[in-house]
Amino acid sequence: MTEIPKSVGIIFKHDFEPAKRECQRLKDWFMEKGIAVYTEEMGSTSFLNQCLEEETSIPETVDWVVVLGGDGTLLGAARKVRRYGLPILGINLGGLGFLTEVPLKRLYKDLEKFITGEITIEDRLMLQTSILRDNEEKCSFSVLNDVVINKGTLARIIDLRVSIDGCFLTTFRADGLIISSPTGSTAYNLSAGGPILHPNLEALILTPICPFTLTHRPIILPDISVIEIKMGENSEEVTLTFDGQVGFDLMDNDRIIISKSEKKLKLIKSPDQGYFDILRTKLKWGESSYNKTNQ
Repeated sequence: MTEIPKSVGIIFKHDFEPAKRECQRLKDWFMEKGIAVYTEEMGSTSFLNQCLEEETSIPETVDWVVVLGGDGTLLGAARKVRRYGLPILGINLGGLGFLTEVPLKRLYKDLEKFITGEITIEDRLMLQTSILRDNEEKCSFSVLNDVVINKGTLARIIDLRVSIDGCFLTTFRADGLIISSPTGSTAYNLSAGGPILHPNLEALILTPICPFTLTHRPIILPDISVIEIKMGENSEEVTLTFDGQVGFDLMDNDRIIISKSEKKLKLIKSPDQGYFDILRTKLKWGESSYNKTNQ
């Protein structure tokens, strides 16, 4: 049980009229119950070579933050408010999301439970990343899902020298490399053939993208691991992306250091479905693998 919130923040999807309408409706609902509300619309652009904390109009004094949109909106909202350590409730305005668990049709029913203290908050592991160039830190960023090193469309295969806790692992010759948290294991990592990890696990996943050597496979590492990746020579048109929304251009011999962040993201859980319900629905497990035609 937790205290009834005195104030909440609402962050909604950019330039999406249903999200804007629902934000106003939700604001009115909270205010009728004597709960102060602060709202903010997400920005429209991704960022390149700007490893800066994003500004937000949501004050750090709110009790929790509601996000209206999809998983992408929640990732963006998390960048804005993660430094406050606030619990985040994701409301999906489309299909079911891995992060935005509560569908719109159950929003107000679930909120009635949440504001009376029937609330479960789950801590999610985050990744901390530093980019070093000539031993000088050029960028530092924390993410919820993943850090991805990827070559440009016309760039040739890249060499990535990887060490774990100071011990050489291998040099991946590949189109790129994904370093994922358990939460991010169902994102790009899954598409690249990586494993699914339960989000409550404390671990890191290292998954090569289209490796030249087929024996280079994904590897799961303990959460105490420190991953160091050194860019090879002629690393042209290579970009590092944070949660697929913030990018940084890499150069020859850059070093990327990735470890577990000291901070965790707090997610408010749906009271009506568990992780395996979401997994089964999103991945369509148990459904027929063939197309049915009308008889």
